[in-house]
Amino acid sequence: MSCLLLGLIRRRSGVGTSVGVRSLASIPSLPPAVADFVKRAVDECKPANVHVVTGSSEESAQILAGLEKDGMVKRLPKYENCWLARTDPKDVARVESKTVIVTKNQRDTIPIPDGGAKSQLGSWMSEGDFQKARQDRFPGCMAGRTMYVIPFSMGPVGSPLSKFGVQVTDSPYVVASMGIMTRMGTPVMDKLAQGAEFVRCQHSLGRPLPLKAPLVNSWPCNPEKVLISHLPDTRQILSFGSGYGGNSLLGKKCFALRIASRIAKDEGWLAEHMLILGITNPQGVKRYVAAAFPSACGKTNLAMMKPALPGWTVECVGDDIAWMKFDSQGKLRAINPENGFFGVAPGTSLKTNPHAMATIAKNTVFTNVGETSDGGVWWEGLDPPAAGVSLTDWHG
Repeated sequence: MSCLLLGLIRRRSGVGTSVGVRSLASIPSLPPAVADFVKRAVDECKPANVHVVTGSSEESAQILAGLEKDGMVKRLPKYENCWLARTDPKDVARVESKTVIVTKNQRDTIPIPDGGAKSQLGSWMSEGDFQKARQDRFPGCMAGRTMYVIPFSMGPVGSPLSKFGVQVTDSPYVVASMGIMTRMGTPVMDKLAQGAEFVRCQHSLGRPLPLKAPLVNSWPCNPEKVLISHLPDTRQILSFGSGYGGNSLLGKKCFALRIASRIAKDEGWLAEHMLILGITNPQGVKRYVAAAFPSACGKTNLAMMKPALPGWTVECVGDDIAWMKFDSQGKLRAINPENGFFGVAPGTSLKTNPHAMATIAKNTVFTNVGETSDGGVWWEGLDPPAAGVSLTDWHG
């Protein structure tokens, strides 16, 4: 079971725009390069409507209300603006075997060991095989659904280390989650209107309407055809068949690590799977630390550490990904390209991470965790529910 949580919503003002596909060209706010990308996606995926995301609080409330109406999330009354989602049991984790890098030459992606052994450093797909796989999946995949156009920034808007992306998706859950994990909406579109480059991200759940088979837990996905493709040469990401965050929030691992590592190679910086924290001693001297652990090995707990020594303070800059570059004076600078937290829930508790527990008490989407009868959540590592409080598991 993969138990996930997201937290720390930051919103910006703006007015959402929904239009029919036939009037797509009439949207005045789309810069030419964005309009071209969206038009190509519309022509391929055939959505019923297009919604340009602005990131406003009103828009966020509308998205969550729609998800609640469709049965994809439910409100958790014990907390402030917190929601619970239960996925199809076949769509609960990143699918490494279906995650590929598409390049002209195989050696540009992975080494080719002697004897035909399979490389453990990634999965390569040829350009020809990718085009066949794309043709088998994306044409008409959004029929009957709304295509959401999400302009987003990895890193603070205006930072010299930040990069922009535009994701099209037919998942409102992705819209709600991207609003947590990225700087999303009108301020980014304003930068794109000035000609800023962006990574093109295309995602579909792969369940066009009308449905040919019933959904499980009201969760659209197509696990038999999951494919997460990265085209580093053209700065593109195409993800199909999964609504799970690691496969559908394309600003995370797909952009911030995989595509960003190629951009970093070309531009002379680093994109790493690392936390960043600041430590200040009692004399006021502050130092920053970056640390690399695999997933679910303690990056978040260390990044959010609560010091036991008097006079010391620890500040969390980021708990998962670091973009680092030497400045003109030779000092290594870093940013956290994300805007919220996406973490593994089991093992997180007031004992192991009190700061995380305080953070997720509001503005959080919980996915595949237990639900308590008093309107809260539960997972392995928390104290047992109070007497008289019953528990429903993540299957519902």
